[in-house]
Amino acid sequence: MSTEFFKSTFSGGDQTCVEVAHRADSVLIRDSKFTGSRAQQPILSIAPTRWRAFLDLVLTGDSGAIGPVRITVHPDAGATIADEVVALTYDTEEWDAFRKGVAGGEFDRPEALS
Repeated sequence: MSTEFFKSTFSGGDQTCVEVAHRADSVLIRDSKFTGSRAQQPILSIAPTRWRAFLDLVLTGDSGAIGPVRITVHPDAGATIADEVVALTYDTEEWDAFRKGVAGGEFDRPEALS
């Protein structure tokens, strides 16, 4: 199984989206809109034990926190995912595509890594 970053199949062709990578010790989230050096790209890390709760919060459409990671849903239905250091902000289309992917099981943690 690949541990590379991937996006929802509902994401548009403009390459702006929430990207996720499942690793053995974490789940990483980044923003494909980042235009700087990949080495400097802001990335959020979530513990695998908190990933299901994070996805469940995404599905509610509400703001909230899972451990140190907070989702803030904006009035325009976009969202920001942040921890103490990194904040990733997504517009309405990006967040909607991610939520649809979550609802479709596209971001579930692979059993091989659980």
